[in-house]
Amino acid sequence: MLPPPRPCLSGHLSRVAAVRLPGKPSSSLWDVSIKEGRISSIDQHDASNSRVHNEDAEAVRNGTLDGSNRLLAPSLCHAHVHLDKCFLLQDPKYSDLQIESGDFQEAMELTGKAKARFDQDDLLRRGRTLIEESISSGVTAMRAFVEVDGGVQFKCLLAGLKLKAEYRDRCDIQLCAFAQLPLFSGEDGGEEVRKLMNIAATMELIDVLGSTPYVEEDQTKQEANVHWISSLALASGKHLDLHLDYFLEEDTQPLIWTALDIVKGYDWIGNQGKRITLGHCTRLTRFNDEDWMALRQSIGNLPVSFVGLPTSDLFMMRTRENLRGTLPIVEMIQRHGLDAAIAINNVGNAFTPHGNCDPLSIASLGVGIYQAGTKQDTEVLYEAVSNRAKAAIGCESTSLGLAIGEPADFVLFNRMSDWRCRKSISEVVYDAGPIRATIRRGRWTGKAKQSIR
Repeated sequence: MLPPPRPCLSGHLSRVAAVRLPGKPSSSLWDVSIKEGRISSIDQHDASNSRVHNEDAEAVRNGTLDGSNRLLAPSLCHAHVHLDKCFLLQDPKYSDLQIESGDFQEAMELTGKAKARFDQDDLLRRGRTLIEESISSGVTAMRAFVEVDGGVQFKCLLAGLKLKAEYRDRCDIQLCAFAQLPLFSGEDGGEEVRKLMNIAATMELIDVLGSTPYVEEDQTKQEANVHWISSLALASGKHLDLHLDYFLEEDTQPLIWTALDIVKGYDWIGNQGKRITLGHCTRLTRFNDEDWMALRQSIGNLPVSFVGLPTSDLFMMRTRENLRGTLPIVEMIQRHGLDAAIAINNVGNAFTPHGNCDPLSIASLGVGIYQAGTKQDTEVLYEAVSNRAKAAIGCESTSLGLAIGEPADFVLFNRMSDWRCRKSISEVVYDAGPIRATIRRGRWTGKAKQSIR
């Protein structure tokens, strides 16, 4: 058994040695060399040059991490996670705010009560916990939503900015200033939220602007929401993230067609690589093949990605007949040629009481949800929480093939025993195991308290 790897004195790795790689024969071992945070070469491992470590030996020597026959794969990504609302059901400060009915309206009410108690210490404490647990799972990038409204003002946003700076060497935290409340409905017609979002849009370190058109009181105001937030994102040079069509009723038409028409009226192609990301979209589960084909044609060359949120969707989205649904991500990628990913959305709150900070838990859940158990399916599921997830939010990614020149962003998986060693992506998706080492831009970033075997 090896102890947890320790960072070399410089904090950077020059090589990860003796590892298995995705797509390579499980019997072969490889050395991945790193220069300036990127993959510089991949060479077959020469066992005659290996240093044998005893149980007390450091796993990192002179910038080389001994992979000890473990699987090295691209690092993971949260394409959609709410930083400010995490762990509300577990935190003693909010112990009185527990689920009774389990519906969306109750979740909004409980979260509203919790938000009235938010302060900087509270937001930073829970936010750090989410980020640390995510990094220990292999995450090196995330899109973190922080709410902006008349109640919290900029509390969540300022905490997010502090955490973004604090973790800049360990995780790329892409902040989304998020209007969960209506932009055009309510007592003041959304005026205060729009005023605050306008200010947030001027902040250089805010990367994304987001809103929830489905919370507006009618379709006219939903369309106004999309128009307003799309225009603001474009004018301020931000990515756009819309929580869209969060319902299942077949007799209610989805907004996605109108939303696409709206964004086509803006020059997104020339928006310096900024992307449009659409989350939830559960109504699309009612689409037939013709609908999916029409959707692909309607998107055209727009930089649109979808993010399915299975744990939240399956908990929240149910009809009277107990029909449930979440975006068919594997089919959308493989059959319809759409850009898509999956993400955890919430951790430990009334919107999603179950789950954890590990993106691979969602990929593993996807095997059953999408009946996706083949080698090809599991590789798509892994990509959906790795390079496809990063692409969906506009982050540079490392492919499953680990190409030379790509970022040295990796996760090194543990060994259960000689014969239960994770040798392939399929085995990782089936059962990832809890202990991993995380590497970002060639720098070991984890703080694992348990040994990696």
